[in-house]
Amino acid sequence: MIAVPELDRGVDTYARLGFSVQPGGDHPGIGTHNAIAFNEEDYLELIAIRDREEYARSNRWRGLELVERGGGLRYLIVQSDDLAADVAAMRGRGVEVGDVAEGNRRTPSGHERSWRFALLGPRNPLPVFFIQHITPLAERRPAGAEHPNGVYRTERAYIAVSDLAAAVDAYSRVLGMPKPPIERGTVIMAEMAVFQLGSSGLTLAHPYGSGACADALSRRGPGPFQVLYRTKSMDAAARWLSEHGVPPPARGTRNTGEQAMLVPPEHACGVYIGFVGPP
Repeated sequence: MIAVPELDRGVDTYARLGFSVQPGGDHPGIGTHNAIAFNEEDYLELIAIRDREEYARSNRWRGLELVERGGGLRYLIVQSDDLAADVAAMRGRGVEVGDVAEGNRRTPSGHERSWRFALLGPRNPLPVFFIQHITPLAERRPAGAEHPNGVYRTERAYIAVSDLAAAVDAYSRVLGMPKPPIERGTVIMAEMAVFQLGSSGLTLAHPYGSGACADALSRRGPGPFQVLYRTKSMDAAARWLSEHGVPPPARGTRNTGEQAMLVPPEHACGVYIGFVGPP
């Protein structure tokens, strides 16, 4: 979930990055609205404040401070196929988590899209929340949603942390997963722990040198700062960027041996957006 100051400008920015961004709709009672770029099984959400008074009355979503600073990555959203059971399991591990609540949005065409969600409690101030979609993906994902940049799934999403060992402990308990081994990220110059959730990795990162992670920590402190997407063609993605006014991003070599390239925050509403894949 990427918070943006103005939804139309956010949509234009991500269209120039090569994402096919679809109108999402309004969140009744919350004061926000969104737009969505659907991948094959996951998605990127742009969210903005639609009605400040309604937003101020709502206690659902807190992101105004991020919007005031020009936008940024607000939450990583973890999908569940049985949210009630997952909440019960988290509570069994001593995790403070709220009750399952109902959410919905109204599309511009008047259709309702619904889901269930659960937020972590104050003792677990982590930038993640949990969702179970009620509306099937086939109804949410419109035809023709393929991206010109060739992206088809989220490879990894990254959270900058000030204490990697403590963060690994916290996320391991919340997610109910074993502690992953520590890796060295050679593109973002950070020590990393990757929790593999399906085909995507939730990555905790602490810098060991100058790079994207150190920059994110110094500018905004701990929190999510980067999403890496797998594309069918790095060259096609780079070509789209250059043809749409985005400076060619520098390429680096991952610890997997693959090449990756990063679009800096000033061209992506406060977020590092990465691409990885074949030439």
